Amino acid sequence: MFVVDLHYVVSLDRVDSVIPDHVEFLKRNYASGAFIASGRKAPRTGGIIIAIAENRGKLDAILRQDPFQQMGLARYTVTEFIPSMLAHRLNG
Repeated sequence: MFVVDLHYVVSLDRVDSVIPDHVEFLKRNYASGAFIASGRKAPRTGGIIIAIAENRGKLDAILRQDPFQQMGLARYTVTEFIPSMLAHRLNG
């Protein structure tokens, strides 16, 4: 699993103009099973995505499809972790 921490590097006006495309990107990756949770940070300086990918390279390929990354609106920090416990509802 991976935690993807997005940090906006432009004004929120510019970010907001791309939100619909970013949401479509998220929906595609929820449908594929790559993303299991996402949302904005408080305060609104970026967002978080919890992702499942075979490896970091595959996740990086997915993230390159994000309009936020394609347009240079956000910087990404990715942390891989190995879950040792999951909430029952996430165990499937």
